[in-house]
Amino acid sequence: MPLPGPDARVVELRVPGLIGTSGESLLDSVGTVDVAGDGVGRVIRPSDRLRRPAPGPVLQALGRSVPRTLEGYLWNRMTSGGAAKATWALLFPFSLANVAHWMLPPVPEGRRLAAVLGVLCRGLLRLAALLLTMLLVSQLAVVTLDLFAAQCLAPGSGCLTLAPSWVRDVDGVRMALGVVPLLLVVFVLFRVSSAKWKVTAPERRPLPGKGLPGDQLVDGADTAMLRCVHTVAALTCVALLLLGGPLRVPERTADAVLWFATLALLGIAVLATAVRAHRLLPVVPRMVLLGLAAALAVAAAVVRTPLPVTLTGTDDTVEGIGAALLVVCVLFGLLLIPAALLARPAWATLPRRLRPWAGGWAAAPALALAGLLGGGFGAGLAIALRELVGTRGLRLPESYTLITLLWGAGLAVGALLAVLGFAVAVPLRRARRGIPDVVRLMETHEEDEEEAAAAWARSSWERKYLHRIVLTIVVVLAVGVAALLAVRLGYGSVPTALNPLSGVGVLTLGGLAAGLLRVVYTAATGPERSRHLGAFSDLVCFWPRAAHPAVPPSYALKVVPELAQRAREHLAEPGARVVLAGYHVGGLLAVMSAARLAAELPAADRERVGVVTAGAPLQWGYQRAFPAVFPHDSLARLFGQLDGRWRGLCRGTDTFGGGATTWRHQVTDDKLLGIGYLPDGGVGALEPAVQGPTGALVLGGDHWLPDPMREPINGRRWVAGVRRHADYVADPEWDRAVVLAAGLEGADMTARLAEQVPLFEGLLGQPRVREG
Repeated sequence: MPLPGPDARVVELRVPGLIGTSGESLLDSVGTVDVAGDGVGRVIRPSDRLRRPAPGPVLQALGRSVPRTLEGYLWNRMTSGGAAKATWALLFPFSLANVAHWMLPPVPEGRRLAAVLGVLCRGLLRLAALLLTMLLVSQLAVVTLDLFAAQCLAPGSGCLTLAPSWVRDVDGVRMALGVVPLLLVVFVLFRVSSAKWKVTAPERRPLPGKGLPGDQLVDGADTAMLRCVHTVAALTCVALLLLGGPLRVPERTADAVLWFATLALLGIAVLATAVRAHRLLPVVPRMVLLGLAAALAVAAAVVRTPLPVTLTGTDDTVEGIGAALLVVCVLFGLLLIPAALLARPAWATLPRRLRPWAGGWAAAPALALAGLLGGGFGAGLAIALRELVGTRGLRLPESYTLITLLWGAGLAVGALLAVLGFAVAVPLRRARRGIPDVVRLMETHEEDEEEAAAAWARSSWERKYLHRIVLTIVVVLAVGVAALLAVRLGYGSVPTALNPLSGVGVLTLGGLAAGLLRVVYTAATGPERSRHLGAFSDLVCFWPRAAHPAVPPSYALKVVPELAQRAREHLAEPGARVVLAGYHVGGLLAVMSAARLAAELPAADRERVGVVTAGAPLQWGYQRAFPAVFPHDSLARLFGQLDGRWRGLCRGTDTFGGGATTWRHQVTDDKLLGIGYLPDGGVGALEPAVQGPTGALVLGGDHWLPDPMREPINGRRWVAGVRRHADYVADPEWDRAVVLAAGLEGADMTARLAEQVPLFEGLLGQPRVREG
């Protein structure tokens, strides 16, 4: 590494995490101003009172002050704010199915059986995603066409008495009120699947043989085909509902012709989805298919006017789609078992806390949860609207009773697990372990030790068991589906003893539907009121379209190349050193950007790049949930390419942000030990942790921060209390991590930190002496 010269300066480029972080909180400044970007992805700097870019606070390194240019990349406008983005909350089941694609285990090279299983699993995922689209449209049709247009607005009905009489008397108006909302929903889904972010950086393709973290995150080549077949399937569902459902041939000749044509078109859509036939559907045939599907839906509406008192095909359509989705999910789960077993050698040598969730099988519960939520949202919306209308006698599909029972049982199991976990297991864990030795090593104030120990116990329990609780609930719901189907097929009706559980399910689904509508409303009324929606969007919008096209565009595909390009612009100045600093999900974006730079830059420029991650869920979450996207060896390789200039700020009290580069921590002879990534790109035992000048324990690439912070430092903002996942920037160790990531320290970084402890203790006051 070249020695820093007198013209050395550090460019710290910060990347925010969840829930729409503001520019002021990201840069810890009272004001910010844009200096680059396109308005969607914004590069900002601190500003003075005249709204001019201001320099950042200097860094203390090399025995002098080193200039620091502080910048931030804001991407929250891609996920929150505005009525259009508010509708993305309706797409949560679709997004979850899309996320399941990225959770699939990696396909080992040279294993033909594994490759075949991977192709089959991806095909079943795409088919399940298509069925989710059909389920959504069919359930909305139950509400608009059957519940309101056919039943509620029927002549002589006592429902919606305030509606004008001509609405009931004119048959075309009733049909239009039922069909037009469905066509608008299909149009919205088509528009969402067409949206994408404009990238201002040069396009880059994955480099063969590099195996970089996140290198697989690219837009699929078959997105246009999936957009077409999903739209076609949605329109055919509308037509089939009007024509009496998929199981009965209409008696009238015109209806029968339309019915057969609709089924044929739906079969083409299903086949194209399953075999990934994007090359077989060029632009012209796609437009022809879309036109035919739209024409069939309109023709079905025309020939079925006037509407009957109740639609006869709703039960068959909804239950048929649900049954097909159930079969696909079961087949997917079964095929995923050998696929995960064949991929197991990739992580068999890793400790259990680094291995994929459920042994690489987590994609199956994710897909099952998507299906359960899709059915639950539709049923909950219909039930909530029927109760809102307040008219008894309005009929809904009989399968909705099974769904209410299922979600009632799910709520009961979830509540039981939550009580056992947070009210019993966490206190027992806290009582059994007492004050963790690492808390004592950090010299936490005695009056704060109890609170810190409780936070450590809770966060460590959540990191270990939260995903298992979710998996348990999904498995229980899946078993409940099988049991209810057996009861329905064997006895024809649900026992009356389960009616109380059905009532709980009605309240649960009604709450889900009402909460979903509230999320959409609050998100549309202003960006400041959409933080809960922003948290959802930030998580699911990270992933490119793969299994389902009607999901929000991936912000990672825009943020990563533009971050890397901004870093290159700064590296063009010989004295500049760039540190990509990311918080929470921003840490993943920073790591992926640094991996791109490390693979493309010459060695001289690569030595001026570093990474700081703070509270990043990379190790405990994303590495385990997405083993093919963030494989363990690729992260170790990146650590070696950066020669250890990847610093991870972490707190034991933070559920989301545990260790980033180290694991198997233990305290022996008052020393914190562990295993982690080595500067040569390997993995091995690390030197004992050294307590730095700010009280943090530096073990390998990780900086374990004391929480609460130690005494206030002159010239720095002070934050009291246990901070858990917040205020990493306020910790004085942040600047130390930036110095190390910038390569301004020597090779023996831990020794340098240890030498500065007496100096900082003098600044902070006399060192405390613990009694006993």
